[in-house]
Amino acid sequence: MEDIEMSEPTLLRLPAVLAATQLSRSTIYAAMQAGDFPLPVRIGKRAVRWRAEDILMWRSSLPTARG
Repeated sequence: MEDIEMSEPTLLRLPAVLAATQLSRSTIYAAMQAGDFPLPVRIGKRAVRWRAEDILMWRSSLPTARG
């Protein structure tokens, strides 16, 4: 049997998500509640992180401005 290489996803803290999205904390949490933003994964009792892949997919799904 071949060795299966398991790579862990990149997990982002809230400041990195804020910088990547240019959204405020309250906007992100409101969008999550509305189902319009990726949900974080719980990594501890009081700690969550967002998968970088989920944030990139969310950004790519946004409409683009045409000039």
